[in-house]
Amino acid sequence: MTRSHSLPCIPDAPRSIRKGVPLKTLLGSEAVDCLARNVRFVHPGFDATSFRKKALSGLEDLEFLPRGQHIAVALRQFLPDAYRNALQILLDSLTPPQTEADEFGLAEFFYLPHSFFIASYGIDPEYNGGEDPFDISMNALHALTTRFTSEFAIRPFLIQQQNRTLSQVMKWTHDQNPHVRRLCSEGLRPRLPWGKRIPAFIKDPSPTFPILELLKDDSSLYVRRSVANHLGDIAKDHPELVIETCRRWLSGNSSNDSKWLVRHAIRHLVKKKNGAALALRNSAT
Repeated sequence: MTRSHSLPCIPDAPRSIRKGVPLKTLLGSEAVDCLARNVRFVHPGFDATSFRKKALSGLEDLEFLPRGQHIAVALRQFLPDAYRNALQILLDSLTPPQTEADEFGLAEFFYLPHSFFIASYGIDPEYNGGEDPFDISMNALHALTTRFTSEFAIRPFLIQQQNRTLSQVMKWTHDQNPHVRRLCSEGLRPRLPWGKRIPAFIKDPSPTFPILELLKDDSSLYVRRSVANHLGDIAKDHPELVIETCRRWLSGNSSNDSKWLVRHAIRHLVKKKNGAALALRNSAT
């Protein structure tokens, strides 16, 4: 186990995926035990034994993402009924935040059930006694993304409450923590790998551009790489728009960082021998 003090902990895990080792093994019995221990540490009334039994029941047959959802459902059953109270317990059980722009290793996927918990129960007032849970859910996403990532959990909010969520994301673009700033781009990607697609942004990506404009010159490569990947998503459906945007960005800033971002953003178009992308790549070298 990896520990900050005695608790909370996260299970040990490699930095990257290993050939022949299924990713789903990250959310096995060790992760469930660690989660139960962390929650009980901050909430002594938590029935860790019953939670463990429920969480492990049927877990072996599930793949990675369904395992996260399955464990989140078990948490829902054994945490307080009020979402606000249950969420606070989960937040209290988190490890300390990370402030450096290092990419997380696989160990932090331990927090995938927390992500599913917020996405599943933090939107609809039906689960919240009629109370609007939006603000506390946004605060939770902010906290979670400094330990793992909230790029998956924020997507249902963007789908169901787009304007409201975009307004919050815009505020986060000025956050001191690079993990939060990265979320502003990564969480809004129209075709995020593993994440729910955002049909509205696939059809019309323009709502995300003000955010990308603010982040394109971010001090952190971690954030700029996400901006490039975001543009790469958009290029799959709107190649002309991405090429036009990259040209404009280069005309305003011809630094090596900007050139790298543009080359990374159009790399898939280049592979497809898109003439405009090939010309743009040559101008960005």
